[in-house]
Amino acid sequence: SQLFDPETSTYTYLLACEQTKEAVLIDPVLEQKFRDLAIINEQGLNLKYVVNTHCHADHVTSGGVIRKELPHVKTVIARASGAKADILVEPGEKVEFGRLSLDAIATPGHTDGCISWFLSGSPSLIFTGDTLLIRGCGRTDFQHGDSGSLYDNVHSKIFTLPGDTLVYPGHDYKGRN
Repeated sequence: SQLFDPETSTYTYLLACEQTKEAVLIDPVLEQKFRDLAIINEQGLNLKYVVNTHCHADHVTSGGVIRKELPHVKTVIARASGAKADILVEPGEKVEFGRLSLDAIATPGHTDGCISWFLSGSPSLIFTGDTLLIRGCGRTDFQHGDSGSLYDNVHSKIFTLPGDTLVYPGHDYKGRN
């Protein structure tokens, strides 16, 4: 499911294994915790992970508060982000839920700890957070941003994925979806 927070123009993604009902929530917004947990409950899913694409001053996730309510849920973020989480991943590591897995692809530039999450399939999916938006990318003028690194990573790691890969960005600030 693709969920949207109109206040922050943030997309949150809920992915689940059909067979096991294990699920992950990507980039959940703090103020949407109740909405997200209600959907998970309504669909009979077992939330296993809250996965983040990056840590940023304007990117306040609900992972910590979800974990307080559901202690079995683990939070996940890139080690390079410098943020705290239950699981700190390195590029190339996987987050497995049921029969599915997300592959961590380092895509720094918006911040030095950005990571995109790739789900192999037919078609494959990539969740880019603020690395790649709709007809744009995340800003690079604060918190260790680097426009050259962002450009290089988008071109070498995202644009080189199979042509049928579906891209799921972190925001839609201009209603371009």
